[in-house]
Amino acid sequence: MTLERQRLVEGFACLIAFGACIPAANWMIGNLGTFCVPDGPCVIPVAPGITAPSGVLMVGLALVLRDLVQRRLGAKFALAAIGVGTVISAAIAPAALVLASAAAFLLSELADFAIYTPLQRRRLVLAVFASSATGLVVDSIVFLQLAFGSLDYLGGQIIGKAWMVLVALPLIHLLRRRDERIGLQPA
Repeated sequence: MTLERQRLVEGFACLIAFGACIPAANWMIGNLGTFCVPDGPCVIPVAPGITAPSGVLMVGLALVLRDLVQRRLGAKFALAAIGVGTVISAAIAPAALVLASAAAFLLSELADFAIYTPLQRRRLVLAVFASSATGLVVDSIVFLQLAFGSLDYLGGQIIGKAWMVLVALPLIHLLRRRDERIGLQPA
């Protein structure tokens, strides 16, 4: 397989996984957790004494995958993925959460894009960390404020999303090293 073909295959795999995070997060919130609140979310522990809706794991992963879409397919694909993801988020969110879900997705992914883009060529791991950290904070604040008018659960939201970013960082480091070794250039 040529390096260009490998870059495209990996890019489209990341794009598909990124898109899958949106319905997965919505499904997890209603179906997967250590405890499901009646008429509310299913929650998981994210730190001692702190819980968060289980979907936060997929939101954290989506931020990292968006970075990889951009690395493999380019900024235009990443921006298109953000646009389509926003529409998907609005389309599958419960009626009461459509605005909060879509706005949080759009603003967090754009914040991620704005930080990742200038850093990624020289410092990939730092770019993924800084952009994802910013994106997960923006996502949490916007969603909680619009959905509930309160930031009471901000800590759990941030911690839960950060776990997925932290798990992904060693893999990003290995990916960057492999790319350098085989001569695979970012888009």
